Amino acid sequence: MGSHIEPVVLRWSRHPRCVALARLELRKALARWGLGALEDSATLVLSELLTNAGRHARVSPGREIETRYVPAPGGLRIEVHDASSVPPVRRATADDAQDGRGLTLVDALADSWGTDGRAGPGKVVWAELSLSPR
Repeated sequence: MGSHIEPVVLRWSRHPRCVALARLELRKALARWGLGALEDSATLVLSELLTNAGRHARVSPGREIETRYVPAPGGLRIEVHDASSVPPVRRATADDAQDGRGLTLVDALADSWGTDGRAGPGKVVWAELSLSPR
């Protein structure tokens, strides 16, 4: 039987600089797991989900955002946990809009994505990416 690969679980403040640090940790994990081909798409999906959590998950001070990078056969699951129960909403955006495209990008890059409840307060927003083309 093959060895079980543990997910990478990290916690972050809402500070925008944490997005770059989270991307770095994801790159390291992808290289370790032999999933480097997913790096560009996975880091962009992570950036969007983590940025959304930092911007929109209005929760009490001291609450952190948790990321989980979970390898799967032929792919990866990215999870972003926060203490807000408000789900993310895809918005229609004008061509010249400066923001609001994040979930549209996630939808384009991920094989699937969604939200789930979790033990304790809040939600998990997840995205799954695979090495094989959709």
